[in-house]
Amino acid sequence: MIPQLLFVLNLVSTWYMVGLIWMVQIVHYQMFDRVGEEAFARYAVDHARLITPIVMVPMLVEIVSAAGLIVWGSEIVPRSWMVFGFVLLVVIWASTAFLQVPCHSRLADGFDPQVYRRLVSSNWIRTIAWSMRGGLMAFCLWRLVGGDR
Repeated sequence: MIPQLLFVLNLVSTWYMVGLIWMVQIVHYQMFDRVGEEAFARYAVDHARLITPIVMVPMLVEIVSAAGLIVWGSEIVPRSWMVFGFVLLVVIWASTAFLQVPCHSRLADGFDPQVYRRLVSSNWIRTIAWSMRGGLMAFCLWRLVGGDR
C-alpha cells in the first residue's frame, strides 16, 4: 500500500512540476522584460509571493515521496532508478536555491537585464531535470502496468 501511494504522489507531483516549469520557462519568464522598469520591482516581489505556494507544496510532496520510494520501493522498479530520480531532485533543489532564488532576489530590487538573462538561462537546468524525472516516472508507470511483459 505504501509504495503504491508514494508512487502515485511522486508521479502526480513530478508531472505537475514538469508542466509548470515548461510554462514558466517558455511563457512566464519570457515576458519579464516586458513589464517595464517602473513596475518591475513590484511585479518581481508579487511573482515570488504568489508562486511560492504553487511550487513549494508539490516540490515537498515530490521530494518526500521520492525518498520514500527509495526506502519502500517496488519489485518492478529498480531502486537505482529511484535513486537517480532523487539525484535529479537534488539538482533541481540546488539550482533553485543557488541560482534562481538569488536571481529573483536581485530582480526584486528592479529589472537588471544581465540578472534576467541568468535567470532564464539557468532555469533550463530545472526544466531539463524535471523533464527527465517526468520521463523516468512515466517509464516506471509503464513498467508497473506490465508494459514490458
